[in-house]
Amino acid sequence: MKPHSTPRRFAAIAGATAALLLAAGCAQMQAPPAAAGAGTNNLLIGAVAWKQTAAEYRALYHQGFNVARMHVEAALQKRRPGDKPLAVVTDMDDTILLPLAYWGYLINEGQDFFDDPKWDAWIPKNQIVPSPGSQEFLRFCRENGVEVFYVTSREQGERTYEYAMEHLKVLGAPYADKEHLTVLRDSSNKQPRQEQIAQQFDVVVYLGDNLNDFRRKYYVKNVDQRIQAMEADREQFGRKYVLFPNPTDGHWMAAIFGDSESPANDANRQLFRKAATRSAWDGR
Repeated sequence: MKPHSTPRRFAAIAGATAALLLAAGCAQMQAPPAAAGAGTNNLLIGAVAWKQTAAEYRALYHQGFNVARMHVEAALQKRRPGDKPLAVVTDMDDTILLPLAYWGYLINEGQDFFDDPKWDAWIPKNQIVPSPGSQEFLRFCRENGVEVFYVTSREQGERTYEYAMEHLKVLGAPYADKEHLTVLRDSSNKQPRQEQIAQQFDVVVYLGDNLNDFRRKYYVKNVDQRIQAMEADREQFGRKYVLFPNPTDGHWMAAIFGDSESPANDANRQLFRKAATRSAWDGR
């Protein structure tokens, strides 16, 4: 939303300006010490700026959905009578929808780590936007009779499922019903539900921004072990698994910190720095 003003009198402007300056002066005198994530040293700024502005970020989504569509088109052509119906299984956050406003809000609040209470407060605002290419892909699936199953892990209390369903409806997503939406509140393990779907459907592709969106085997809290697990399945990426970019959060961070719910403290900021410099040039 863009605020607008239509000042009619110079006196009103002068009065308002004086009041703002006075308020600013008072706020400056009474301001509490800055949070660790405040100002330009916030760990999130680079990643969020990339998400907000980079054409490359958007292009990766278009690329991912183009790849997914090619596989669905090929599967449609190969179908024979008696085959299982086709389906796509997708994550929600940072896959078919983008919570960009939340990350900007965190930075404005001086936060440099994911914050659960703020996330829970933001979710009902329905300020999500569709990821580039997602709506076209989902519409293509619906028009060709390919069912889409949404499997997400969220926890916002008793209304968690309601909020997730509302997000699908805000997007205008097809198959926004109880049969096709699964919300995991107590676990991030999506594999049991994915296996249930695969028993009845030929799942063409899985979509996600996190390796854990594809298989539980990737949920390991060690960077090197996680990379090894991915490399063992490298032929699946771009074929069965379509991965979207997310530099702000995910289980890749759990591998760095050794904890999926990492608190915002200096010890973890130091671990982040250590991870970023683990192959740094020594300057010699």
